Amino acid sequence: MTDPLFDLEAFLNGDCASPSSVLGLRTLPDGGLFARTFAPRARRVELLRADTGEAVAELRMAHPEGIFEGVVPRLQRWFPYRFRVHGWGEAPVEAEDPYRFASGIGEMDAHLMGEGTHYRLYEKLGAHPAVRDGVAGVDFAVWAPNARRVSVVGPFNTWDGRRHLLRPWGSTGVWELFVPGLLPGDLYKFEIKAKDGRLLPLKADPFAFRCEHAPGTASVVEDPAPYAWGDGDWMADRWKRNRFDAPMSIYEVHLGSWRRREDGGFMGYRELADELVPYVRELGFTHVQFLPVSEHPFYASWGYQPLGMFAPTSRYGSPADFKVLVDRCHQAGLGVILDWVPAHFPADAHGLAEFDGTHLYEHADPRKGRHMDWGTLIYNYGRTEVQNYLIANALFWLDRYHVDGLRVDAVASMLYLDYSRPQGQWVPNRYGGRENLEAVDFLRRLNEVVYAQFPDVCTIAEESTAWPMVSRPTSSGGLGFGFKWNMGWMHDTLGYLGRNMLHRQYHHGEITFSMLYNDTENFVLPLSHDEVVHGKKSLLWRMPGSRWEQFANLRLLFAYQFLHPGKKLLFMGGEFGQDHEWDHNRSLDWDLLAHEPHQGVQRLVKDLNALYRSDPVLFERDCAPGGFEWIDCEDKRNSVLALMRKGDGPFLAAALNFTAQPLHGYRIGVPRPGRYEEILNTDAAWYGGQNFGNGGAVETEPIPAHGHPQSLSLTLPPLGAVVFRAVH
Repeated sequence: MTDPLFDLEAFLNGDCASPSSVLGLRTLPDGGLFARTFAPRARRVELLRADTGEAVAELRMAHPEGIFEGVVPRLQRWFPYRFRVHGWGEAPVEAEDPYRFASGIGEMDAHLMGEGTHYRLYEKLGAHPAVRDGVAGVDFAVWAPNARRVSVVGPFNTWDGRRHLLRPWGSTGVWELFVPGLLPGDLYKFEIKAKDGRLLPLKADPFAFRCEHAPGTASVVEDPAPYAWGDGDWMADRWKRNRFDAPMSIYEVHLGSWRRREDGGFMGYRELADELVPYVRELGFTHVQFLPVSEHPFYASWGYQPLGMFAPTSRYGSPADFKVLVDRCHQAGLGVILDWVPAHFPADAHGLAEFDGTHLYEHADPRKGRHMDWGTLIYNYGRTEVQNYLIANALFWLDRYHVDGLRVDAVASMLYLDYSRPQGQWVPNRYGGRENLEAVDFLRRLNEVVYAQFPDVCTIAEESTAWPMVSRPTSSGGLGFGFKWNMGWMHDTLGYLGRNMLHRQYHHGEITFSMLYNDTENFVLPLSHDEVVHGKKSLLWRMPGSRWEQFANLRLLFAYQFLHPGKKLLFMGGEFGQDHEWDHNRSLDWDLLAHEPHQGVQRLVKDLNALYRSDPVLFERDCAPGGFEWIDCEDKRNSVLALMRKGDGPFLAAALNFTAQPLHGYRIGVPRPGRYEEILNTDAAWYGGQNFGNGGAVETEPIPAHGHPQSLSLTLPPLGAVVFRAVH
């Protein structure tokens, strides 16, 4: 028969944009039925009734490359069918036709996609095992609005893009197809032909839930079997763990280098559940934060250049294995925070770059769409579908993996159009300013949606500038984050402690400056991975002086962090005084724990966590005024700080000596008389110190000091901190 809809040469050249109009079983104008299929290497093809298995038509070979077609005699109504193919093996093979199955996308999906509010988009796009009309297979769907043609390819069709051409779904820009017979574990990619006829490099699925193990770049159909979570108690109560007035001490971890196997290989998610979780719990941390786990092609990016935004990296196991790790954290009383990266993505050919032959996810103008420092691309935050993609991804981790918080990386690079750009290399906003108004809108919307759907989680911004109200509600003009990393505190504190002890008196303002702005945000005090790489050395080796002084300075740093208002974060290895700068290609130096000074640092961190978690004055007003008071912050000559932490319970008084000399008879004022117990001394021999201290307790004297009627006469250990609580 003559079929004006079918351009044979265009089809064989991979230019068929509407396969359902020319393939499968169709009704003819006269009411009859006509069937066509593409079966490369076949000798014969028969059309069968799916219900009875009866052969109802022999299809003729219309082209030797595998086009078979024919009229179905006698039958006048569409019926479920399949093909029997001869030539694909010794015996005939019965094959389902993808084009006989209805779409898995509905009208409501199209509506929500159009307005950018399909926050469960991951339930529709990507690869989803399904059963349709009693036939098992996989629903594929991908957004590529400017493509001429889209196919799904893999070993199942010998990577032939003519075999499984996706169908365009309405005006959504989505292409979809149910492919019968595929199973979890099957590899796939999308073959996309651009509008100008270019055949693009094969693309990984932007919504892939699992990725091929690197260096492979294919997507993998994931098993939809539900995971049997055991964290019901945690999930019911986790709202108590992420509150502003709750203790939050975060252990930051890079999964590939926390601890390696004996052969140098990676530990898997399940092995980490066995070893990492009890270790973090034993040290008293409240949360663990993982550097990005989303699949990333370049391991040395530490996960900060992700492409598989919906897939835990396969380097450490399967998605189910990662759920085990999260589950075990929760069962151990540990919250899980993920680093999340909406700031940029790599330009790898199999990724999002020019996904459908156009700048679909990124800006076309490199002055807006490319990070020159990192060689990565920038999402087009002003595009409705891109915002929807990113917000749906954030919700996905909270939904499917029970994650308790997202730390959003590189927020400053999103907020400023001139971020790390010289004059003339950036495009001002519509008002002529440097603020990225589209990114601001995206971040506000992100936080509004996250907190509306998951009010018991937290979002944390890594924002390194003075952008105002990062952790304030959007209703009052803020960005809506729950917390902000206090990068200024980290920079100033490490700068001060890195100075020669004799010179600190001339830089006293560095160590006190953070309290001038402490009430402007809800802060996390980070000692993060960024401070122990790229030649900065480990925290221990950033400290000046002799080996003993280095350890004493490190203990003093940790004490100051825990006494300062703000939630706490410590990168792995710091808790025992890692010697070497962090190297993602090797394990931490666990053998150091055979040595007493390193054991002492670890004991101190454990005790600081215990004190922090047990005494509400150290956390309940972290994000509210009135929780901190300087006793004396002006003793530059002695490089001493004296402070109080206050709340609803008994206050704590502390003094910190940043010189290498002990100070005897050092007087600090306190508001009430009595006996004060020394509850922490970083110079205790138990921590590796010299046992300079106050014999466990000290009595007040009626000598006014620092505006208080009573005072304590203290011995301040060299490079040490002492903490006191009044005894009732």
